Amino acid sequence: MKITGRNIKRRLYGLRNLTSNLKRGRYWRGHGVHSPFVYAIVREVFMCRKLKSEQRELYDELIALQTPKRRAIELQNLLEHCHYSTFAIDCTAEQMEGKDMVIATLKCGDEQLRQMAAKATELRTTLCILTPAYDRERDECCKALAEEHQCTSVDNRGYLLLFNNHLPRQKFRL
Repeated sequence: MKITGRNIKRRLYGLRNLTSNLKRGRYWRGHGVHSPFVYAIVREVFMCRKLKSEQRELYDELIALQTPKRRAIELQNLLEHCHYSTFAIDCTAEQMEGKDMVIATLKCGDEQLRQMAAKATELRTTLCILTPAYDRERDECCKALAEEHQCTSVDNRGYLLLFNNHLPRQKFRL
């Protein structure tokens, strides 16, 4: 991997939350999460290291996009845990119709993320944004989206989940 000024700047940017990450580490095992919905996701999805079912469509697509194996397993298990049947990856706001879960990778820019978030809220679809803290611009955009979001949002450092469900406004940083 060639090291450039942008790579070094991006890697150093990830260190800005080191003390915050160390303080949050004690909550990782689900302690301190007072929402039964999010607690179940932490226990059944984030802490599970193997696929829970024979379904592998999302997992296979994420691996083909070079998503880390652990994240691909977690998202496939989330699909099963929430009983979602349809998903889309890197789609436009118009293509989100009829999807239960939509995943945005690094290919999606800030403006596309905002459009996807607005459409997901309208359609009551779950939006998953991979690598929300990739660089300063993406981090600020994802923080703004989570702040504006009216339902449950879960940031587990690897991806940001914006659930558009019946639950009240809740924000979790795991």
